[in-house]
Amino acid sequence: MSGLFSEITVGSTVLRNRFVLPAMQRGLAVDYALTPHLIEYYRRCAHGGAGLIITESVAIDHPTSTGHDGFVLMIDQSRAASWTRCIDAVHGEGSRILVQLNHTGACRVENAGGPRPDMASLSPSGLICAGKPNGRAATIVELAEIRDGFVSSAMFAREFGADGVEVHCAHGYLLDQFLWSETNLRADEYGGATLAARARFPAEIVRAIRQAAGEDFLISVRFSQWKEVDYAARIVSSPQELAPFLEVLRDAGADMFHASTRRFYEPADPGSGKTFAGWVKSQTDAPVVTVGSVGLNVDVMDTIYTDKAIEGRTQESFERLEALFAEGQFDLVAVGRSMMSDPDWVTKVRDGRYGEVVPFRREIVKQALSEWDDSAIKGAARQHNP
Repeated sequence: MSGLFSEITVGSTVLRNRFVLPAMQRGLAVDYALTPHLIEYYRRCAHGGAGLIITESVAIDHPTSTGHDGFVLMIDQSRAASWTRCIDAVHGEGSRILVQLNHTGACRVENAGGPRPDMASLSPSGLICAGKPNGRAATIVELAEIRDGFVSSAMFAREFGADGVEVHCAHGYLLDQFLWSETNLRADEYGGATLAARARFPAEIVRAIRQAAGEDFLISVRFSQWKEVDYAARIVSSPQELAPFLEVLRDAGADMFHASTRRFYEPADPGSGKTFAGWVKSQTDAPVVTVGSVGLNVDVMDTIYTDKAIEGRTQESFERLEALFAEGQFDLVAVGRSMMSDPDWVTKVRDGRYGEVVPFRREIVKQALSEWDDSAIKGAARQHNP
């Protein structure tokens, strides 16, 4: 049997295999709370074989963390019962679960919902991307409040039984806005000419969570080159640039790195033999997760913004994954839309039943997005990537 079905220990947490359900907004939340449909979705993916479940993004405990009512979750004492049910359901199927924590930063739409719609959106420098302002730069005091919000949300996750959290530093949201030189123009200690220097604020958050939650609480950090407002964006141009950045986060307490790409198999650079996950893996001793269009020919952003025909490519994807895994380019693989359409995807692939996989349909995503009001990030994404 493929090594992808072998156990792996991440931090102090043992996962039964290398397959991960990544965070994907399903549009099933009500008043920022888990619903029975959403809980059942996570349970079914765990039952179907995923060794690790990562919840859709949870807006951290801060009034400017989100503007999307119903499209993201929150975690606090008032929502304890549903979170406990969800986590217990996943554990009951033999899987582990992380709560993904996020702050949208300059991608938030002011006066469009959220806990405090009247407040300005906060970010490193008030930019969603170069030349596109939104909100304003956060003060040092406000950054401390945001850091505390991450910790507060992480501690609720621990209290309710989660195995850990994933700190979202990808796709152009707040913590990624600190990493990206285009959106972090700060001249204080949270800016800098290098990626490692600009990682100070995300690292402070990871360190604060580690100190509060203890050593047995798994912390994953998800980051990316691409942004939803600019698919061609890059935070590094070589694997060597990653080393000091990864070391900063590792020293702060990160157990795992989730290297987000739109297509898991693409080289990180033209002519390179390594994927972006391969770049990350070559520069750290921490387990690395690869992700991006597993089992499909169309990436997630094209699923939302174009009408490209979607074809299922389960066996081809799995063979590519096995080859990259054998080369040591990653340790775990996140399977998103394919598992969304068929929660038994892992079990069917394990048994070689490729022809029985239920194909992904664009309607699964569009039904959720139909209720999502237009936002700054979607508007900017359309302008950058028509």
